[in-house]
Amino acid sequence: MDTASSGFAVRLEAADGYPLHATCHAPTAEPAGRLIVAGATGVAQRFYGRFAAFAAAQGIETWTIDYRGIGQSRPATLRGFRMDYLDWARLDLAALVDHVAARGSGPLWMVGHSFGGHAFGLLPGHERVQRLATFGTGAGWHGWMPPLERLRVQFLWHVAGPALVRARGYLAWSLLGMGEDLPRDLYLQWRRWCRWPRYFFEDPALPGLEDRFAQVRTPIVAINALDDRWAPPASRDAFMSAYRGAVVERVDLDPRSLGLRTIGHIQYFRPQAVDLWRATLRWLQAGGPWSLSPQVGDARSPGATSRAGD
Repeated sequence: MDTASSGFAVRLEAADGYPLHATCHAPTAEPAGRLIVAGATGVAQRFYGRFAAFAAAQGIETWTIDYRGIGQSRPATLRGFRMDYLDWARLDLAALVDHVAARGSGPLWMVGHSFGGHAFGLLPGHERVQRLATFGTGAGWHGWMPPLERLRVQFLWHVAGPALVRARGYLAWSLLGMGEDLPRDLYLQWRRWCRWPRYFFEDPALPGLEDRFAQVRTPIVAINALDDRWAPPASRDAFMSAYRGAVVERVDLDPRSLGLRTIGHIQYFRPQAVDLWRATLRWLQAGGPWSLSPQVGDARSPGATSRAGD
């Protein structure tokens, strides 16, 4: 999942002392605002490099981060490495938000890919973010997926995953071509939450979680490709319903609207999706209804669903 990237490296420290590695893509002039990219599970920050460089070229200071356990924030070995999946939001992403918010008084925005949309509701101080755009955020339950993908995911959770964890002491995701290797603790939590149609909101070990998400007031646009097998629109709707205190615009994205054959769960950040990038950066800066066209149409009601490509 490598892409060409630019920017300068920044080392941060989470509240519990864990060292983290982030990258700043800075514009050549005073930034119009600052943008944080909250990545997906098992996807290193380098994958978002081209998107971040593009946003910086539009005058937006853009930040990416490797959460603990992956990319440049990975320890010497994942065997025996202990962590809580929610640390990625409550500690790691929180450290980056604190750092970026302290750099200036301009607007702060966030783009969340898959897990990045989960992380926002867990984030201390989420009210500092003016707008949130999510790509491919869903509830993770196999029942929301197409039939063949359901079988594939069940095989990963119950056959391939356990075998890899027993052999390596962690989820050797890279051996399956699925992205970064993942700590054992994270794999076990992820698999557990994917048992439920509404993901971790149904976990009895996490009482009050939905109430926390309901406190979010930041405007959200939630974009999911029609061919995203891991997070189709129905999966998105199941998760995004927890952001009931925020105005959430749901966009069902037809790949053909971008001249693409497929987007899936990953292609949102490929260079071929540059029109998607432009539209999202426009929305982050100006608000209003999200549109692939520079012309903004009539305002939609809170929680409305649009379909890009019809």
